[in-house]
Amino acid sequence: MMFIKQSGLSARQFDLSIGASNGYTLRMAKNRASIGSDVIETILRTYPDLNVVWLLTGNGEMFKSQEVSDMLDFDSLPDHRKQEIERIIEVKIKERQRDDLKALLREVTQEMGKDTH
Repeated sequence: MMFIKQSGLSARQFDLSIGASNGYTLRMAKNRASIGSDVIETILRTYPDLNVVWLLTGNGEMFKSQEVSDMLDFDSLPDHRKQEIERIIEVKIKERQRDDLKALLREVTQEMGKDTH
């Protein structure tokens, strides 16, 4: 949400810019939910000046400057920073998978309940 405010976009405009459904950003913020790696990739492709480290960890500057952008290239990061980013991505992917499985289980359970009536 900080990036959206900083860039002068509404949540709806941001959702549209990354191809997300209307209300996606507000729902994610309200539920303190994790976003998937596919959404992170889309955000970074759409907003290339956004600092990937800031997006994933909240640390550092929100936007990368020209001299800092070279330093933030993933391949040139120190190993401990690469591992930290990879760990965060892994956690977010697992959270997303768990949420998807819960939603699928609810959906299947509801369908099974409809069949018994």
